[in-house]
Amino acid sequence: MTSHRIRKPFRHAARRRALPVAALSAAVLAVAAAGSIALNQNAGPAAAHDTTQAATIDMALGVDRADRAERADRADRPDATPAPDATPAKEAPKPPSQRVLGYDFQEQPNSYWCGPAATRIALTARGVTLSQDELATRLHTDFGGTDSANDVTRVLNEATGTTFYKTREIRGAATPADMDRLQADVVNAVSQDHAVVANIVGGVTTIDGVWRGYPGGHYVAIVGYSDDGRRVKVADPAGIGGDGTYWVTTINMATWMSSRGYSA
Repeated sequence: MTSHRIRKPFRHAARRRALPVAALSAAVLAVAAAGSIALNQNAGPAAAHDTTQAATIDMALGVDRADRAERADRADRPDATPAPDATPAKEAPKPPSQRVLGYDFQEQPNSYWCGPAATRIALTARGVTLSQDELATRLHTDFGGTDSANDVTRVLNEATGTTFYKTREIRGAATPADMDRLQADVVNAVSQDHAVVANIVGGVTTIDGVWRGYPGGHYVAIVGYSDDGRRVKVADPAGIGGDGTYWVTTINMATWMSSRGYSA
């Protein structure tokens, strides 16, 4: 005769699965026995038998009704303490409504080094001081000037050892969306101690009512803002006299960069 033996691991597993079933079976038998005794001895009404049966089943399943009721009551209370993961995250602090960076101003030495000069001004706001001559080499500046804001963005990131700066292009005439984005970008950059370098062309009227015109194109640095970014402070390396700065509305500044862009 062939002997069918159950290997030990399967035998143990079978025993473990049998335990809950055995416990429930014992509870059911206990209920049946209690009901049989009540019927044989006429002990109490049927309602008492039902209560005894429910309590016995709850006990066999390990359920504490009082604990269940307390937990349900606590969940229904409006002042119940939320779970730890339900705590709302703290919002980032709001940038100041106005801010002007510290920087070292220096005029451009010739008509085509506005790119190196503006880039140098922006870097000094981060405590990085490089000569215009070195920056002209890094920017590939020649007699025709600096090619685009992409070159400025690359050099700003290299010199600061970050990836903070991105190039923003304004294709064609500046739109309201371009103006809103410039406002947000200036506030974001300046509030984190980064000046913005803008590639402009044409002319604009400053807040003081002075006309500034560069028909061949030009680079300037934006070193501050006010009125939540609706006005920007320009550091112009073209040699305009004084400290080389003036204020322009953000709307006019975006228009001044039409078909070009900026590094922020």
